[in-house]
Amino acid sequence: MKELIDNMLSRKVWAVVGATDNQSKFGYKIYKKLKSRGYEVYPVNPVYDQVDGDKCYSKVSDIPKKVDCVDVVVSPKRSMMVIDDCVEAEVEYMWFQPHTFDLEVLAKAKSEDIKIVYNNCVLVQLG
Repeated sequence: MKELIDNMLSRKVWAVVGATDNQSKFGYKIYKKLKSRGYEVYPVNPVYDQVDGDKCYSKVSDIPKKVDCVDVVVSPKRSMMVIDDCVEAEVEYMWFQPHTFDLEVLAKAKSEDIKIVYNNCVLVQLG
């Protein structure tokens, strides 16, 4: 798992699904941490037009650039739809934050040949 985590963190174009302007939520903290570490990060949340002053996208497939890795910060029910969107956008890597997946979500992502990390937090890994 460490090798996969290191490989993902070496990718520089990320999307955060569930990004938010609410500073107390992980969708905000993860988005800000990735940006502060020099990643090119796109917020994805159909509720917002902007997050932290950046254009927010409704879906990963709406982002005008190929995304290397998607960090998921939504419920397992929504995560299922995110997987379909990531397949459409040809995303190779997905990082499921704690409490964003269940066994069905993991099985679906694996069946789509998406490389996944779960039970690990991007905030912890980036320090």
